[in-house]
Amino acid sequence: MLLSIVIVNWNTRDLLRGCLRSVQREAASLATGEVETLVVDNNSSDGSPRMLEQEFPWASIIRNPGNNGFARANNQAIRQSKARFVLLLNPDTELLPGALRCLVDSLEGAPAVGAAGACLLNPDGTLQASASPAPTLLREFWRLLHLDAVIRLASYPLDTWNQEAIHEVDVAQGACLLLRRTALDQVGLLDEDYFMYTEEVDLCHRLRKAKWQVRWVPRARVIHYGGQSTRQAKTEMFLRLYESKVLYFRKNLGRHSAAAYKVILALASLPRLLVGAGELLVRKRDGEGEPSLASLYAQLLLNLPRL
Repeated sequence: MLLSIVIVNWNTRDLLRGCLRSVQREAASLATGEVETLVVDNNSSDGSPRMLEQEFPWASIIRNPGNNGFARANNQAIRQSKARFVLLLNPDTELLPGALRCLVDSLEGAPAVGAAGACLLNPDGTLQASASPAPTLLREFWRLLHLDAVIRLASYPLDTWNQEAIHEVDVAQGACLLLRRTALDQVGLLDEDYFMYTEEVDLCHRLRKAKWQVRWVPRARVIHYGGQSTRQAKTEMFLRLYESKVLYFRKNLGRHSAAAYKVILALASLPRLLVGAGELLVRKRDGEGEPSLASLYAQLLLNLPRL
């Protein structure tokens, strides 16, 4: 079998429906019987499993009794899948015409490539950050202070790159990421210590360390609505994001780097708290609620010791 498509869902029924319709359309560009689709449902309460059974009986469903997180749920399906290539696909995506074929072709003709990421687009067609340099302490400091607006260091200038050419990158985003089975067999599956976020950064790091190339394929265009599951638990997911980043530094760059990253997070949180406190005074005077920015960074500071 050529391709296994793996989708992890948690309460994104309507977007999942659109995603699977695009999968069904794009799979027709590949040989019959060469594509399987596996959907892992992390105990959704929005009727997603019923919708899958009624509207997409060709998709295999793995039902979890609880929310197993992103990495573990993907690994469940990868272990059951059979194809030479595995596509990790978020349920809040829509494959545009030709995207699947472009991604598969980018790996079929390049045996040194272990992973290929799509060009992610916002719903209005503008470019999303779908590939990035590997995280370092300097890049994270730069990103948190928004210094890329002055000198580009923490991100790639994707908008200036040739949109017809494939580019080698450090990290391709996991919202639509095609993986070579033999590469996974060598470096291992997603690290399940990551509940959500940064698992693809860790995987790309391990692939490159094992001399596999990671590529960004701009002709494979995919709409990514973004953050639909995480909005359901905003504070928890915000903390999960930075917990995963600390974990990445600890695992790949050592405990001293992880400690230094915590200091950077603390320093970056302080001005946001000050700005948020000023907003809070205004909002309380006007009878409005607490601003989310101040609340999120206050929670981050409180939780830094345990991260």
